Amino acid sequence: MIYLQITELIKAKKLEWNRKITLSEIADATGISRMTLFRMMKNQGYNTVTDHLDKLCAFFECELHELVRYVPNNHHQIQKAA
Repeated sequence: MIYLQITELIKAKKLEWNRKITLSEIADATGISRMTLFRMMKNQGYNTVTDHLDKLCAFFECELHELVRYVPNNHHQIQKAA
């Protein structure tokens, strides 16, 4: 499963940039709606388009591997069972 680490990036960039970062700011800068950003943050394994990933990487000035994390499905299922 692919996890989007938007919340983690917001926290990291907030410290790095020494300022607050809001969903509205990200939405305005990227053209991705606030509702879509919210879903991307809250729904594990959210299915998105590569254009959104590109825009988020540009906004956060990060590499793709900083935005997404891969966890094999069998590992995810084991965690759920535990």
